[in-house]
This record gives sequence, structure tokens and C-alpha cells, in this order.
Amino acid sequence: MKSIHFNDKKTGDEINIAYSDYGKGQPVILIHGWPSSREMWEYQINDIVTAGYRLIKYDRRGFGKSSKPWTGYDYETLSEDLHELIMRLDLHDVILVGFSMGGGEVVKYIARHGEDRVAKIALISSIIPFLQKSPSNPEGADQDVFDEMIKGVQNDRMGFLDEFGKKFFGVGFLTQPVSTPFLHHFLELAAKATQQSTIECIKSFSRTDFREDVKNITVPTLLIHGDNDKIVPFEISTERTAKMIQQAELVVYEGAPHGLFYTHKEQFNADLLNFFVGLKHVDEPEENTALVTPF
Repeated sequence: MKSIHFNDKKTGDEINIAYSDYGKGQPVILIHGWPSSREMWEYQINDIVTAGYRLIKYDRRGFGKSSKPWTGYDYETLSEDLHELIMRLDLHDVILVGFSMGGGEVVKYIARHGEDRVAKIALISSIIPFLQKSPSNPEGADQDVFDEMIKGVQNDRMGFLDEFGKKFFGVGFLTQPVSTPFLHHFLELAAKATQQSTIECIKSFSRTDFREDVKNITVPTLLIHGDNDKIVPFEISTERTAKMIQQAELVVYEGAPHGLFYTHKEQFNADLLNFFVGLKHVDEPEENTALVTPF
């Protein structure tokens, strides 16, 4: 296992960020979602590396094999962890791919450090631009939704995550749902986090307003979301983000759940690689899997 080591600028805690590094070529950093780890990208690695890219994936602090401090789960700190990784590996011309909560690290990183080292970004099933309902954000979700999530983690984290995984991958509404062993695997990945990190990240991805941060994005951007996402509904997230970023290509997967990186992995991988080389998504009407609206 590879890792970078540094001291948290706020607390002085020693932080280890575990990462994997495969292949050669232009670097692609995959940033996982909540409550999983870098291992969620298992079905993307081969296609990306084989296509000639250097693939780097890492565990967010509090998850996987990275350090699990008590604090530091705000997006300012999480984006600094990404910055440390980029600087320690001296990466340039990077393609950042953020899934769900991981979209927040991508956007906050650009807001704090600019785009000098960034070539392109992809936001997948992302929580951007602002999830929580407020007077200035009436489109958001009610706070009760996130309070119930926190309560579920506090009362029975494994039970909550087990049910969450089913909704995450569309069990109950996909014609070909994921297997039971796969759901068990997803649960095992999420179980490696702590209760504290799991709860604190709920607070961060629900309460952080990225609407001003999004204005800093000028690099080519790919937005992918499923229109049957029960975790982060398309209408309150990516549909809005697409109107805020001028160089964004929006791809909506018809009927897809939140975890489309697995349920629609062939189309997803193809769309990522096309974006990496500068090609637009090509709809395949005979499969009726996606709708495209370029912005």
C-alpha cells in the first residue's frame, strides 16, 4: 500500500492518505463517494490504464486505509488532502473525477488552488451545487433527510449501510439488480470507516454551499447523473450545476441509480474515456440507456 504522510494544518495530527497508482501517461485521480473507499473504482481501473492513462485513486481521510482522525471532515480540509496528494506526486495536467461526495473535493480544490494543474474534471452523481434546503436554496432537500441518516448511523451503522446500499444501486427498480454478494462487498467497504467520519461527512456534503465555488470552473467538465437517483436526486444537483458551468457536457442516464459506475459501467467507462480524449458522448438509442444535453 502506498501513502502520503503530513501533519494536519489545523490540529497537528499526523495524517496518512492511502492511495493506489497504476499505469503511465496523463494522470487521472478518482475520488470516491460516501461511505465507500477507493476500492469502489474496481471496474474502471482496467479500462483507464489500458487506454494509456496513469490512474490514481485514494481513500478519503476517515475511510478505507487512510487515517481516521476525530476532526477534519469539512471540505476545506478534505480539499487540502487532495492538494497534498497532487503536490507530493508532482502531478500536472490532471483529470479529476469526483463521484457523489467526491465532487465536492474537486470543486473546492479548484476554488482554493485554481486550475494550473488541472486539465479537465468529471462530476459523477455529484452533490454539487448545494444539497440542503435553505431560504436561499429552496430547491434543496429538507434537513430531516440528513438528520435521519445521522440517526441511522448512530443507532445501527451496519444496518443503515445495508439498506443504503440497496437504494444506492437501485435494488427494487432496476431490471437487472446487483448481486447479493456485491452488496455485501459494498457494505464491507463502507464498514472500514468510523462512525465519526461517516456522520461528519454527512454534515459536510449536506451543508456545504458550492454555488460560488462552481463559478471558478473554466476547464472542460463532464457531468454524469442517473435520472432515477434516489440518493442525490438529479433535479436538485447536477441539473442545476449544468446551468452554472459554461464548458460542461451533461449526460443523463435514463433509469440509472446513484451507483451507476457499477450498474452502467460499460457505458460509464466509455463516456469517461471519450471525455478524456475530447470526444462527446454518443447516445445509443437501441439500448435506450442515456440522454444527452450539451451545455
